[in-house]
Amino acid sequence: MMGGQPIFILKEGTKRESGKDAMQNNIEAAKGIAQSVRSTLGPRGMDKMMVDSLGDIVITNDGVTILKEMDVEHPAAKMMVEVSKTQDSFVGDGTTTAVIIAGALLAEAEALIKQNVHPTVISEGYRLASRQAKEILEKMAKKVSISDEKLLRKMAETALSSKSASGSKEKLSKISYDVVKSVAEKVSDRLTVDFDNIQIVKKKGGEIEETEMISGIIVDKEKVHPGMPDSVSKAKIAVLNAALEIKKPEFDTNIRIDDPSMIQKFLSQEEDLLKEMVSKVKKTGANVLITQKGIDDLAQHYLSKEGIYAVRRVKKSDIEKLAKATGATIASSIDEISSSDLGYAELVEQRKIDDDYLTFVTGCKNPKAVSILVRGGTEHVVDEIDRSITDSLHVVAAAVEDGKYTTGGGSSASEVSFRLREYASKVGGRQQLAIERFANALEEIPRALAENAGLDPIDVLIKIRSSHAEGKKFHGINVYNGEVEDMEKAGVIEPLRVGIQAIESATEAGVMILRIDDVIATKASRGPGGPPGGGAGGAGGDED
Repeated sequence: MMGGQPIFILKEGTKRESGKDAMQNNIEAAKGIAQSVRSTLGPRGMDKMMVDSLGDIVITNDGVTILKEMDVEHPAAKMMVEVSKTQDSFVGDGTTTAVIIAGALLAEAEALIKQNVHPTVISEGYRLASRQAKEILEKMAKKVSISDEKLLRKMAETALSSKSASGSKEKLSKISYDVVKSVAEKVSDRLTVDFDNIQIVKKKGGEIEETEMISGIIVDKEKVHPGMPDSVSKAKIAVLNAALEIKKPEFDTNIRIDDPSMIQKFLSQEEDLLKEMVSKVKKTGANVLITQKGIDDLAQHYLSKEGIYAVRRVKKSDIEKLAKATGATIASSIDEISSSDLGYAELVEQRKIDDDYLTFVTGCKNPKAVSILVRGGTEHVVDEIDRSITDSLHVVAAAVEDGKYTTGGGSSASEVSFRLREYASKVGGRQQLAIERFANALEEIPRALAENAGLDPIDVLIKIRSSHAEGKKFHGINVYNGEVEDMEKAGVIEPLRVGIQAIESATEAGVMILRIDDVIATKASRGPGGPPGGGAGGAGGDED
């Protein structure tokens, strides 16, 4: 009010929450998201069934998949979903861990706010704790190289233990290691793994154990002509980005034929052109032709007569992978192709899987692109195996790229928590309170693992704290027997990047949510015939 006159700053219908109410609302929303995925953590975690508006079902215990499928409206809750997406894109595993830590950080901060500790002080304390936590993890980490097959397979098995695929974890961990070893490339003294060079093909029917790595590529197409051979041994492969067709003119054209004999001459000329194209392919020595473009029916016939196995309209991404796997050079025209451009594979064959015919290009020498054929009884099983194997591939890749690993089973979180309490006493002041709360939040990981395994979390935490006080820094919880033991000896290990990224993204999200003291949600304008949107927490509108 100014001089008795009301001044409207925000448009009518805007909802505004400020001060402690806004903070409380945001913290509760974030805690709710963390709570929703908490029960999926660890080998004894449970699965979630997500049903969308169309009735499609997703059954999974993969944190990021659950949160992506949830139709989240609250802006603070959306920030928590972003935590899991960031963890997924940078590491590929530990998405549930990151969200649980973020939720626990906010729950601990809530208690400090009630004691009138300012959110900025808590934020500074959390940032100090995060920096120190990452240093502690770095000191704990041990080295691993791509030749340490046993260690890397143990990491893959740890990632797979909490999934539906845990029954086949030995087979899938071997596939994960072999795939990463095949596609890993050295770039300026360090190994990198490009996931664009890994093709995953899902086919329902069969058992999980039938999942296999293909030293080559699976092309989701069948041969173009029934007269072509079903398989070609010692295949010399021509890879084309060109059509074996007569080009149609760009503009409308008319051909005037005065003499009926000219019709046959015209058709024969077209035939000769196609014959010449096939002849050029044959001259290179190729016995397999794979092209991104089309193949004319007549050209198919001539290729069949020459005994050349041909596939057309293959996806660009598959063509690129095929060239990497076989060592072929992609030719952009028939005239360009030569024998030096051909790729090699021990076998190219057509196989029927489920109801589809696929072309398998296998037995490539030192392939830089490979495929995984995922099998499972139903579509939902195949989808979950795909998610599981993707996680295990990311875990092995992260360990190979960074060359470091730490222990799991809540041991790393417990050791960092123990060391942070020592560090907090050196910092002093109100920030000490925040660092101690950060340490408490990290213990939420062993607590959740214990709860999900049906154990008493307090007893487990007491035992873990006691072990770490004795200097047993790799001790964590064995969820199968309830004992606290050395996780390295138990083979429960994970890449260093999982813990580092989980702490980093959880801290950033927690601090960002803590610093919000005002939520302004503008009301959506009324659409034609539609009800007005809007509401507290930004539902249906924009947030500032």
